Amino acid sequence: MDMAMRMVTEWPVVIFSRSACCICHSIRTLFLELGVNPVVYELDQIVKGHEIEQSLLRRGRNPPAVFIGGEYVGGASKIISLHLEQSLQPMLVNAGALLQEPAVN
Repeated sequence: MDMAMRMVTEWPVVIFSRSACCICHSIRTLFLELGVNPVVYELDQIVKGHEIEQSLLRRGRNPPAVFIGGEYVGGASKIISLHLEQSLQPMLVNAGALLQEPAVN
């Protein structure tokens, strides 16, 4: 298992990002607004960031690369689609990143 794959198993939500990427920032903001505090690795600022980015790119995973529950979910368009379909929050609950909201009667 390479470094990137080990990193994603340590936290419920992991985003591999680039600090100057406005789309990456938007995805991070979406998670924060949902009440999720993702672990964000800025690939242009961390040690071995270039190696990690190359590993992700070999698998077709461009920043922002979002992992939920240790599994690759997708990039920005996939995350936004899941959110609009109301499928993102259940995934976050299942991963332990978000408490389940009580049912409204």
